[in-house]
Amino acid sequence: MNPFNYNPEQLHDVAHQVRRDIVRMVHAVNSGHPGGSLGCTEFLVSLYFRVMDHKSEFNMDGSNEDLFFLSNGHISPVWYSVLARSGYFDVKELATFRKLNSRLQGHPATEEGLPGIRIASGSLGQGLSVATGAAQAKKMNNDDKLVYVLMGDGELEEGQIWEAAMYAAHHKVDNLIATVDYNGQQIDGPVDAVMSLGNLRAKWEAFGWKVLHCENGNDFVQLVPVLEQAKALTGKKQPIIILMNTQMGFGVDFMMGSHKWHGVAPNDAQLEQALVQLSETLNDY
Repeated sequence: MNPFNYNPEQLHDVAHQVRRDIVRMVHAVNSGHPGGSLGCTEFLVSLYFRVMDHKSEFNMDGSNEDLFFLSNGHISPVWYSVLARSGYFDVKELATFRKLNSRLQGHPATEEGLPGIRIASGSLGQGLSVATGAAQAKKMNNDDKLVYVLMGDGELEEGQIWEAAMYAAHHKVDNLIATVDYNGQQIDGPVDAVMSLGNLRAKWEAFGWKVLHCENGNDFVQLVPVLEQAKALTGKKQPIIILMNTQMGFGVDFMMGSHKWHGVAPNDAQLEQALVQLSETLNDY
């Protein structure tokens, strides 16, 4: 069903363009969240251009296709870019990001009917619950497709995440693949300084999940095999989670690894500096 089956070189080209979209979108309105968006670019590109069975002819119920839910909704720029570049809506609409009456709100929303968006997100901690429910609904409807969800590591400080984790394991929701963007940064600083997550692998295993690890989530050669391994492990009476190490701001040297770019837009000079590092591969919007 996926119209794409891109190899690593093609995925790399898409990622370059998506990163250009991200920095241009947030710069244009001097608002948005570039750091996490840049860090998760390989993940979203891998899902939509290689891994998921999905169709750009959007229908809200998502029957007979894989579903993706973005829990950490503030990284909407990367999702909007990937949705547009994979055919859900015209890439020209990226120019309306965060503008008055735009469908591309700062945090994804459903009331304007933007293709690809099935839940409003932005209040952290809720995406895993939604994804678990959607996965159970697929089972009840004899739909054999999968449900994916992305969460931030700082987001794991929300208690609702762990309620959903217990629930999914108890009910053996084995068509669910969760991923944690494990970049070690959140809005107030390093995650370990704000509230350490401890041994995250041991925590998820204790909650009954199958845990996979991607050492470098900004490398397609490492990331795609882990995602494909996760797919192969579905249907075994256990939900799956991928702990994916990324770098916040990846691809733009002065943004990399710093929580300061969590929610700050580049100025004119910084935009030009960023664009020099990011090739225009699919044509700018």
